[in-house]
Amino acid sequence: MVGMVLAGGRSVRFGGEKAAAELAGTALLIWAARRLQRNCSIVAANVRAGTQAEAIARADGLPLLYDVPGDALGPLAGVKVGLIWARDLGATVLAVSPCDVPLLPDDLYVRLGAAAGSGPALAETAAGDQPLCALWPVSALPQVTEALQGGAHPPTWRLLQTLGATRVRFADEAAFANVNTRADLAAIAARVA
Repeated sequence: MVGMVLAGGRSVRFGGEKAAAELAGTALLIWAARRLQRNCSIVAANVRAGTQAEAIARADGLPLLYDVPGDALGPLAGVKVGLIWARDLGATVLAVSPCDVPLLPDDLYVRLGAAAGSGPALAETAAGDQPLCALWPVSALPQVTEALQGGAHPPTWRLLQTLGATRVRFADEAAFANVNTRADLAAIAARVA
């Protein structure tokens, strides 16, 4: 299993790059990378060229993955390039983490892996699916590629559902709180402190 942090978003509501925002002195991108590194042989970052996220990931020694030109912007395009990278490494599974959910459970990927078998899996809470916290089998690359044809970018949850992803329930809904605004980051910082 290899891992990838989705850090290519535009962070419009946040008013700056979320991936570069710091929590307890560490960039959110690195929080996500460290969690993945506990369970993955290698971790990469899906970034946009010329961004702070790119610079942070490069400085940390993470492989940099860029969306395929022509693919619509969004997380599924990141999943596609991650699956291509994983395939080229000879991996069979890609663990995906968003960069903006720093309090994810430590056992997230272990539990997803135990439930997934050879298929995809995603986290869910009482609030619903958490499709950016997922395991993708490399064998799903053709379906992801097809879903992105012609500039389409279907919701990630929909493709996971189509692939028959196993849902793994996590009780702590707050662990999946994501950082969309500066106030969200402040609230999470208070929880960490």
